[in-house]
Amino acid sequence: MTHDDSLTARTGRLLDEARYLNLATVSPESLPWVSVVEYAWLAGPLRFVFGSATGSRHSRDIASSPRVSGSLFVTGGAATGVDFASVDGAQFTGRCAEIPADELDRYHSVFYEAVFPEEAQRTEWMLPPSSLRAPTAHRLYLIEVERWWLIDTRTWAEDRIDRRIEVPLAELAAS
Repeated sequence: MTHDDSLTARTGRLLDEARYLNLATVSPESLPWVSVVEYAWLAGPLRFVFGSATGSRHSRDIASSPRVSGSLFVTGGAATGVDFASVDGAQFTGRCAEIPADELDRYHSVFYEAVFPEEAQRTEWMLPPSSLRAPTAHRLYLIEVERWWLIDTRTWAEDRIDRRIEVPLAELAAS
């Protein structure tokens, strides 16, 4: 398998166009959970920032075990049927933790500008940094991506086998 710029370009498109990611966690009792979160992404190294309540199931899971996995996808917006040429997706594994209070300013505006690109809406819904620190119920979380896979679109049209191709993070950081 060769890696080329098209994998990097596809990754960029996914990160820019997908609005939500599916985040998988595991509880201390080994019970799996998947939640849907809005996110901002940062490159070099690839990271995701999302906000959540500390009492949510996935936040409690992250507090006990930082290992997470997830996926994101775009569908191309076809009104009828599926336009397979514009469907794409990625899966990842990584580590997640609350963003410490002393690093919050670094991620606050990045997150809210990505989630609420229109200033009026951002002004209405953005929590101030003081509402994202203990003892309040909301936090920002950072996922540090450790492995990244894209749907392998090269052979699906031929054999209908759904495969993944791993994209080395060094290739994403170099773009």
